[in-house]
Amino acid sequence: MSLRDVQHWVFDMDGTLTVAVHDFAAIRRELDIPAEDDILGHLAALPAAESAAKHAWLLEHERALAVASTAAAGAVELVRELAGRGYRLGILTRNARELAHITLQAIGLADCFEPAAVLGRDEAKPKPEPDGLLHLAQAWGVAPERLVMVGDYHNDLACGRAAGARTVLVNVPHNPWPELTDWHAQDCLALRRLL
Repeated sequence: MSLRDVQHWVFDMDGTLTVAVHDFAAIRRELDIPAEDDILGHLAALPAAESAAKHAWLLEHERALAVASTAAAGAVELVRELAGRGYRLGILTRNARELAHITLQAIGLADCFEPAAVLGRDEAKPKPEPDGLLHLAQAWGVAPERLVMVGDYHNDLACGRAAGARTVLVNVPHNPWPELTDWHAQDCLALRRLL
């Protein structure tokens, strides 16, 4: 399958459609999470009250980042072109769904995504688990291999592979995960040229 044939696109948010601003080391320090631990996995394993308090802090921290989001190079043009072609577009993020909607508003792309096609960490198991992609494939009535997962990190690509979807790595100069990547583009401008 050529990338030109794909009509169902799922995007990661932070670092893919937006300029990456999360300081994960600072978040781990603030929440007393070991440097080697996955943030969401660590919080999920905590006692309920502690987990809830730390999730609340994380949500407010991420809300401030969402409001101030800026689009990644070429992201707006890419998404607008895909939407203009009538393609189905989704978001799969490890962030909260409500913050994904705020981010889409901030970068001027909210009208390109059906609200139900924006999935966050509470609607599906976080990436690299394939649940979110499989949910979107089912909702859209297509086989997972008809989807492409676009992201900037290992979790995005591993999620795509686990679901049976195609994968695109963007906004990373060199591809450290070739075994998980079907297409690699320097940025969304270069990805648009592949259409």
